[in-house]
Amino acid sequence: MGAFMILLSLEPLLSFFFLLILFYTALVEFRRRNKFSGTGPATYPLIGCLISFYKNKHRLLDWYTELLAQSPTNTIVVQRLGARRTIVTANPQNVEYILKTNFNNFPKGKPFTEILGDFLGQGIFNVDGELWLTQRRFVSHEFSTKSLREFVMHTLEREVCERLLPVLEELSDENKVVDLQELLGRFSFNVICKFTLGTDRCCLDPCVPTCSLARAFDVAAEVSARRGAAPLFMIWRVKRWLGAGSEGLLRKAVGEVQTHVMRVIEERKKREESEENCGVEDLLSRLLSAGHEEELIKDMVISFIMAGRDTTSAAMTWFFWILSHYSHMEKQIVEEAKGVLDYESMKNLSFLKACLCESMRLYPPVAWDSKHASGDDLLPDGTVVKAGDRVTYFPYGMGRMETLWGKDCFEFRPDRWFVEPGNSEGIMLNEVSPFLFPIFQAGPRVCLGKEMAFVQMKYVVASILSRFKFTIVGPERPIFVPLLTAHMSGGLRVLVCKREKSE
Repeated sequence: MGAFMILLSLEPLLSFFFLLILFYTALVEFRRRNKFSGTGPATYPLIGCLISFYKNKHRLLDWYTELLAQSPTNTIVVQRLGARRTIVTANPQNVEYILKTNFNNFPKGKPFTEILGDFLGQGIFNVDGELWLTQRRFVSHEFSTKSLREFVMHTLEREVCERLLPVLEELSDENKVVDLQELLGRFSFNVICKFTLGTDRCCLDPCVPTCSLARAFDVAAEVSARRGAAPLFMIWRVKRWLGAGSEGLLRKAVGEVQTHVMRVIEERKKREESEENCGVEDLLSRLLSAGHEEELIKDMVISFIMAGRDTTSAAMTWFFWILSHYSHMEKQIVEEAKGVLDYESMKNLSFLKACLCESMRLYPPVAWDSKHASGDDLLPDGTVVKAGDRVTYFPYGMGRMETLWGKDCFEFRPDRWFVEPGNSEGIMLNEVSPFLFPIFQAGPRVCLGKEMAFVQMKYVVASILSRFKFTIVGPERPIFVPLLTAHMSGGLRVLVCKREKSE
């Protein structure tokens, strides 16, 4: 009886040890079957890599980059509790396969479109299939050489010469520090609103609060991005159902954006009916003329504003921060930019373009992008893909792969973009593979606004540096924050100074 009572008292402890043995056995078997053991995050049954994910949640980009660099194929598999199995790759062959070779098997997918659906609706960046193709065919005409030339003459010149440069002049005269990221963000918001809606919305004066529409876009973009990064996808769904916390803010922000855009659409339709809109050649006018439904027009306009408002400003913010460490390169850009006044002459700014490419290699405006496999597949490096898997290509990590860019991959070296490395005055490479440098995507969904983005960045940078120089006040070591587009945490504080004519 005494022995029985002892065994009975030990039952909870024995049960615990039994479960522990079962768990350990399952773990050993799981890791044995996991082909990527040792090259991906530490992964366990049921919870996946949740522990490692939480430990590194504040440095996900660098954590993934380290894991990818350790992988023989530059590909890892990430399995998180409550999330789809995710394949992350920095392998150019895989990127080409996903974005081009087997494009039809890797659409955006329902999980992605659900995350951004409240904000972007059925806009071109959030749909697949025929709806995407129809919108792309129509919009592609907006990015012809003729359209880009008109964009420079009628939008960029005016916004830069009449608004941006005078603000910088005043800041210089008053010896004021300004958040360059915010200033460039306001400027880019105005440019894309002018291109899509025919109107600008933000005052560039840093003493004046940014407009409510831009703030609504900020909130909607940030909350939507955090949906995709949430460790448990059910959390944001429940919050959305309750209208609580960040989801309540998202609902309010999206409502404000949609209300504003619909109001502009209605006003434009009335002006067209009364023949008061002659000569307006923005995207909205063309969409209305083509007879698209108002709901689709609204979604397309919001998508284009979202895509164009932060990408170029983010790229230029990081560019100016990097350039502040290389005064000799800044002087070379200033010299190259002398006499550049129009669209044609901007094609000759090869060193500036190389600097922009090198900056975006290290700090891409979009750090990663995901697709979702429609069916089972096999990537070129041998990675098995199952239907429903999330497949992510990773520009941030790709720019930091020694196997792709050499031992100096963490260094800022614009000369790597020339036919003769080391000769920054030589001939620039006509085309670096977009699958090695997928900053603007590649394949059928390659960014239609790629050339417009380069035109805008080159024109703005050349115009600014020809007249002003910046002294960085802070931060000394900025933090890269990957939302829908990348941001510099806390902004970039600079002191604006006029450039001497002799410089």
